[in-house]
Amino acid sequence: MKILSWNVNGLRAVLRKGALDWVWNQKPDAICMQEIKARPDQLTPEQRDFAGYHAVWNPAEKAGYSGVATLVKSPVLESTLGIGWRRFDVEGRVISTLHPGFRLLNLYAPSGTRGRERVDFKLDFYSHLLKLCNRLHNNGEALILTGDFNTAHTSLDLKNSKSNQKASGFLPEERAWIQKFLDHGFVDIYRHLYPERVQYTWWTNILNARQRGVGWRIDYFLVSKSLLSRVKDAVIHDGILGSDHCPIELVLN
Repeated sequence: MKILSWNVNGLRAVLRKGALDWVWNQKPDAICMQEIKARPDQLTPEQRDFAGYHAVWNPAEKAGYSGVATLVKSPVLESTLGIGWRRFDVEGRVISTLHPGFRLLNLYAPSGTRGRERVDFKLDFYSHLLKLCNRLHNNGEALILTGDFNTAHTSLDLKNSKSNQKASGFLPEERAWIQKFLDHGFVDIYRHLYPERVQYTWWTNILNARQRGVGWRIDYFLVSKSLLSRVKDAVIHDGILGSDHCPIELVLN
């Protein structure tokens, strides 16, 4: 089984570029997209076809902002939008879909780059999301948590760690929350498989950062420990263009 996750930074934009053609050619079983910035009625019928995939939508109430969508080949057992807190859910940040053997959570965590208020909002989002995950784990569910976390966990996960110590995305309190997920039954599967490998999933659009290899790894697959035996590989497709993020992939037995 193959799952792809990609912050597309505007679904209509990647559709116009034809950037999703690469996705369709990979034939994944599920595709988690973040920052779609669109509602279904803003796409043409041809665009909404999604190569035959069924789409579960959770756009933000604010037009042209945030939003997530999960595309699946086979119908899901159930789907839930949001995490049950309106202050986060109006921004279209989470879709939960139940599949045979696991629950898939597609998330787009808030950015804290617009000031301390949004940093606090982001940390509160992490807190409520982890509470939900703890409840699901306690109910015996196996989880795959994927998407744009907007935080680099360790200095191995961004090019310039020293100069970004006080930048949102690498603040100690943000990084601590990533660790809390790992302390509560999750494994950062890419780092588990490749402890020393340096690859990035996001690059700023200024100063040719991507061409210069100046990036951050802020997109993850966090997998319940109970699923570890099923994991075959985790891949960062950093050569795929179309967004300021690149796709990431999880392969399961």
